Amino acid sequence: MPPSTTPTVRFVPLPPQALECLLNGDLTAAREVTGVRLSDWFLSDDVTWLWRMRLDQIAKDPRATDWIVRAAVSVPDEVVVGAGGFHGPPDDDGMVEIGYSTDPDYRRRGYAKAMVAALLLWAAAEPSAVTVRASISPENHASLATIAGFGFAHVGEQWDDEDGTEFLYERPAR
Repeated sequence: MPPSTTPTVRFVPLPPQALECLLNGDLTAAREVTGVRLSDWFLSDDVTWLWRMRLDQIAKDPRATDWIVRAAVSVPDEVVVGAGGFHGPPDDDGMVEIGYSTDPDYRRRGYAKAMVAALLLWAAAEPSAVTVRASISPENHASLATIAGFGFAHVGEQWDDEDGTEFLYERPAR
């Protein structure tokens, strides 16, 4: 059987110390904390807003630490290709929302789908997770294509003060 060309990723935690290093522009220290070679993308305006938001979230709810954004590392070559995680731990109804972003240097290679697949496995392994949600801008055709084939159903839409209209997609965690 020929080897699979579908990429696989594993997630490496970005603990508060690493997020603080990234916000301070110290990529070397963030690499030391995480043990992986984070790319310059982790210091870009594309994602630094996320580090601040997640640090604030952890300060309010330390349980979020284990659920939020992590570095996505390709397997087996150990290249950091992006970041993914959940918006927080399961809510009272057992809903978790996925989030993922691929470093522009690694886009269009299947890594976003690999992140979604890994996030779904993570949610399925967590007994308190019942439903997995993805909220995506109607104009974000790449993300809409990314979740296709994973069993998500369009369940509505919402207004996000930062992103505008978002379509809501959900599927069972298991």
